[in-house]
Amino acid sequence: MKLFVPGRICLFGEHSDWAARHRLLNAELEKGYTLITSTNQGVYAEVKPHPTRLILKTTLSDGTRHGPYSLPMEREALLAEAEKGGFFSYAAGVAYQILTNYRVQGLEIDNYLTDLPVKKGLSSSAAISVLVARAFNRTYDLKMTTRGEMEYAYRGEITTPSRCGRMDQGCAYQRPILMTFDGDRVDVTELSVQENMYFVIVDLGAGKDTLLILSQLNHCYPFAESELEKNVQHYLGPLSAQITQEAYQALRDGDAELVGKLMTRAQTEFDKHLIPACPSQLTAPVLHKVLNYEPIQPYIWGGKGVGSQGDGSAQFIVKDEESQQRVIEIIEQDLKMSCLKLVIEAGSHVRKAVIPAAGFGTRLFPASKAMKKELFPVIDSSGQAKPAIMAIVEEAIAAGIEDICLIVQQGDIELFESFFKTPPPIEHYNKLSKENKAYCDYLLELGSKVAFVTQDVQEGFGHAVYCAKEWVGNEPFLLMLGDHLYGSDEGRCCARQVVEAYEQVGHSVVGLKETPIEHLSNFGCVTGVWKEEDTLLSVTEFYEKPDPEYAMEHLHVDGMDVDQFLTVFGIYVIQPQIFEFLEQNIVHNLRERGEFQLTSCLDELRKAEGFSGYVVKGKRYDIGLPEEYRQTVIDFRNA
Repeated sequence: MKLFVPGRICLFGEHSDWAARHRLLNAELEKGYTLITSTNQGVYAEVKPHPTRLILKTTLSDGTRHGPYSLPMEREALLAEAEKGGFFSYAAGVAYQILTNYRVQGLEIDNYLTDLPVKKGLSSSAAISVLVARAFNRTYDLKMTTRGEMEYAYRGEITTPSRCGRMDQGCAYQRPILMTFDGDRVDVTELSVQENMYFVIVDLGAGKDTLLILSQLNHCYPFAESELEKNVQHYLGPLSAQITQEAYQALRDGDAELVGKLMTRAQTEFDKHLIPACPSQLTAPVLHKVLNYEPIQPYIWGGKGVGSQGDGSAQFIVKDEESQQRVIEIIEQDLKMSCLKLVIEAGSHVRKAVIPAAGFGTRLFPASKAMKKELFPVIDSSGQAKPAIMAIVEEAIAAGIEDICLIVQQGDIELFESFFKTPPPIEHYNKLSKENKAYCDYLLELGSKVAFVTQDVQEGFGHAVYCAKEWVGNEPFLLMLGDHLYGSDEGRCCARQVVEAYEQVGHSVVGLKETPIEHLSNFGCVTGVWKEEDTLLSVTEFYEKPDPEYAMEHLHVDGMDVDQFLTVFGIYVIQPQIFEFLEQNIVHNLRERGEFQLTSCLDELRKAEGFSGYVVKGKRYDIGLPEEYRQTVIDFRNA
């Protein structure tokens, strides 16, 4: 298994993590807010289980190889190594914490590449700690969330002599996040940006004493007695909180110019309020020379120091990709300083939807012999009679989807094409009302967005999805069931809710619905940890149609009624890596109940990349069984 963990850079809110911890003694202090993002550089590793030992081989950023370091997977040995300090201590500390709480064997980790500079405020030690936590989690399926990996990395790192910041292990998220600190409590809000944003990180090549900076600033807490101490608390409290939250919104909106203005403002306020507390380090003449260097000004929106600040590193947000390259050239040529590129990429737009419609409809026989179940009629809230598949396609279009793929049997293509792409005979068209003639044109417009892929042999839901691999390409896609209709309880349609959840978290999302225990045997089920209570879940397990005993023991989610569980709603947004897991099952003929299923592959994707669940504010309507179809015809009219 190959893993990558990036470094992290603090864009806004430096020092607010430890400052807010003083709220344990002084509740009048402001909460801390920090906006961080992952770097494009990091640590790469090949990981495999080992029966008895923790083995680590490392590669530094200059290409030199070290190790192997090896320890028995025993708590005493791991703790002793962690407390020694040094590079291997981070891995040992995390392994010690994991072994304290989980029954695991060992790991062999080959960190074969590192392109992340060390000791430059980019959390290289945190990246190693997260790497080890993630390696244990995925190798032994410990069902940790990303937040769990972050927490174990932090615990492991503070087992060593290192005294890392609380924000450092946020690199686990591999995306921008807003961290909120309140005493010992840490909350994480993930975000996606609307447009690519380009940064340059500059190694100032000078020195700073981070321990002295932290020591002097900590003297101002928990209670301020002098004007200097009040100024420090004011900046690291309400002023930094305001700037950071404004930057969070600007980043979400893709407003690079505003982010730059806020960086410049943050640096100005930092200098005004904090330099007097530690002038020997925070005056930072090299940093300010670079921030104000005239030749780069036409290419940047703004800039500030990095991390604890001082003459360590600087960061700039630049106007575009070309400006990024120009700033790097100027700084490297004129100032002889090395630079790193950082690009925060816009979240992938979900353009495509896949709707499997190749089943036989055996539970609706003999009606399904006369007509495909996806073409069974329903009446929508406008009073329009239409085939069910049309309502599903309209749901996808309402979610912002541009292209739709129906998975059908070879013999059914003509049937579906006739409906979506062929106008009625002219004599029929002429008999339509004016409204229905317009609707006929609308139907053809809808059909222009629909393509067909055949599933020649019906070998399960997972196989049907796999048939769309070439059509989907390397894009996230919306997956909807061909025998489910949806009715929203709010202004956004159900599919749009799931798409927006994907845009928020940046990885695969499954729509969820609360379901009583007696109905679980009809649905796929998930469990996990709430990110946003009753709304957004970090999924830790998928399980297909569990019995009540298994569900009670393994699938209940904290905070829900004891007899309520979360089941699959029938709408997903899935990353294209799902096809790799489906292909493995098909190539190796790994079937479940005689077919290639999707659920087990979703669980593999969860282990590899993370997976969220969104509790849809709406209802699903099933047309796959006679009684359900009958009820759907009644209820969907009022959806």
